[in-house]
Amino acid sequence: MRKKVIFKGTLLPWLLLLPQLLITGVFFFWPAGQAIYGSFLREDAFGLSREFVGLENFSDILADPTYLAAGWNTVVFSSAVAFSALGIALFLAVQADKAIRGTNFFKTMLIWPYAVAPAIAAVLWLFMFHPQIGLFGRMINGMGILWDYKLNGGQAMTLVVVAAAWKQVSYNFIFFMAGLQSIPRAVLEAAAIDGARPMRRFWTIIFPLLAPTSFFLLVVNIVYAFFDTFGTIHALTGGGPGQATTTLIYKVYVDGVQNLNFGSSAAQSVILMAIVILLTAVQFRFIERKVHY
Repeated sequence: MRKKVIFKGTLLPWLLLLPQLLITGVFFFWPAGQAIYGSFLREDAFGLSREFVGLENFSDILADPTYLAAGWNTVVFSSAVAFSALGIALFLAVQADKAIRGTNFFKTMLIWPYAVAPAIAAVLWLFMFHPQIGLFGRMINGMGILWDYKLNGGQAMTLVVVAAAWKQVSYNFIFFMAGLQSIPRAVLEAAAIDGARPMRRFWTIIFPLLAPTSFFLLVVNIVYAFFDTFGTIHALTGGGPGQATTTLIYKVYVDGVQNLNFGSSAAQSVILMAIVILLTAVQFRFIERKVHY
């Protein structure tokens, strides 16, 4: 029987919640409030003067073609990173879940990349695909294919997508493996006895039972692609060439830190936060309906 814990009074529950509430308030609500407040202001680069301009920062941003281009780059980049990382991780998890020799070794190797920082991951891919010093970059050029991601925007976008997705595959792999191990073996064995082939067992039994895990990872991967890929882009391409890999989160950095346009940077961060909240709400509103727990 389950024992239900009943607190005498409300002091102890609030004390237990206090550390998390403080962390959330200091590192999320306070910076978010400052960003919202700063988005209505225009101040000089040294912060000596400021002026309330209302929604002018937002109107300037939405009329800026470079911001709209960064928005399109974000759509392409986040979609490619999220779905490629999820697809590859699911495939690897299904293969690692099979009864083969060295399964535990392969599982460990697939989990390790998650411990690599985004900037370090970008440097690893830079040394592999640099057109002059990279092993694979020189190999591609040696095959007669012109490879230089520092000059070709399409190649640069492909490289940052691959690097960012590689970094996230391990995270997805862990959850998919846990989901696969929770599926009763008796169900799969019964389907095999009934004559269901491996592919049919996957689409009719395994994948539907992984729906809650897949939905959770979809939300997490979208947020990751929007926010946590800054280090990868900064270390690998710096938003170039010609802003071909400049996403919304990277443009916030460029305008705020490099160009010292604090009002525009704050307004962009508010818009980005609203987009991610809206996307998450839409996913919970429409996609979760098809998830069976």
